Amino acid sequence: MDLNKKRWLILIASCLINLCIGSLYAWSVFASPMASYLSALTGNEISSLAIVFTLANAVGPITMIGGGLLIKKIGSKRVIICGGLLFGMGMIATGFVTSEAMLLITYGLGVGLGVGLGVGMVYGCTISNTIKFFPDKKGLIGGIATASYGISSVIIPILANWLMNFMDVTSCFKTVGTVMLLIICISSMVIQDCPPDYLPNGYQGNQSQAGKSVNYTWQQMLHTPVFYVMLCMLCVGAFSGLMIISLASPLARRIIEISAAEAAAVVSMIALFNTAGRVICGYLSDRFGILSTIRMVFTGSILGLILLYFSSPDTAFMFYLGVSIVGFMFGSIMGIYPGFTASQFGSANNGVNYGIMFIGFAAAGYFGPTIMSALYNLTGQDTPAILVAAALNILGLLLSGIYKKLNQQHA
Repeated sequence: MDLNKKRWLILIASCLINLCIGSLYAWSVFASPMASYLSALTGNEISSLAIVFTLANAVGPITMIGGGLLIKKIGSKRVIICGGLLFGMGMIATGFVTSEAMLLITYGLGVGLGVGLGVGMVYGCTISNTIKFFPDKKGLIGGIATASYGISSVIIPILANWLMNFMDVTSCFKTVGTVMLLIICISSMVIQDCPPDYLPNGYQGNQSQAGKSVNYTWQQMLHTPVFYVMLCMLCVGAFSGLMIISLASPLARRIIEISAAEAAAVVSMIALFNTAGRVICGYLSDRFGILSTIRMVFTGSILGLILLYFSSPDTAFMFYLGVSIVGFMFGSIMGIYPGFTASQFGSANNGVNYGIMFIGFAAAGYFGPTIMSALYNLTGQDTPAILVAAALNILGLLLSGIYKKLNQQHA
């Protein structure tokens, strides 16, 4: 098959793979049944398993970097198969846990057969390799590839809830893990490495980027000031979304005083806007420029957070609009950044480079929920954390100015 046609098939296979591994973000649907299961099994009351989600996010950059390095040695297909095996077996192993410590290993920490290791290797590999096939549409393809990962948090909870009508949470993990393992391994058969310097038919390259044709190694990237500015921009850009997404249900119940079922619908709504943001702003970044789109993301996040700040039970519409905007902008930054990293530092080493850049996301994944919980425990209110997030987005706008100045100096 002609490579210009096959690249679309590779994109579809990559999206199916990311749809499976995106179940990491469906953790909330498993958390309560798993807590109840472990409490009954051990006799110890377990009220929260939030640390499991935090750890699963934290190992992502480490394993993405490792996956990027492995691509150069054994190729994308083998890395995805290895990562898929680790992911699927990690999910299946979670179905056999008998303690919180075991759960932290199989689902959280990602040691050995852990889900986190599989997620890091597969996610980073599929996105970086797919973007190389579409130098003409880096933003859009990065958005689609990451959107397939994000939409999993809508689809998997529906599937898992349906399955748990017929089986317990541990059996659900075993079943879902087995099915996803098969999908990943079959889809990976379609994947192939993008040839060096590949250009689609009729595409001559972006002449405005001619001065940035050098492919940076990760060591060279770390020696550029612009990398650290981009890393901080990713961190502050993801902070608001991860803070709100991780605690969306209790936040909705506290601010607008809705039921648990209604709060669960808020989580799905955020996931849909998160997915839409990845595709739409990926396209906008190709059309209007990455920096302009990122500035729009920071500005939009500030608007969404202001709406949340002034929300109350009497102004529930402001809350729904605010969380939708924050979710959309979070998805946008995540959709833009794979292509942003490739545009800045070259595509050849983007698997490793984006894995290192992803440290900014991991930091946001830790500090966002942690700061919000800490400030709520300290003040009994959610508004202080919302103000912190808004201030960080203002910082993001300032950082975008620094990024532009640094690029002009090295143009």
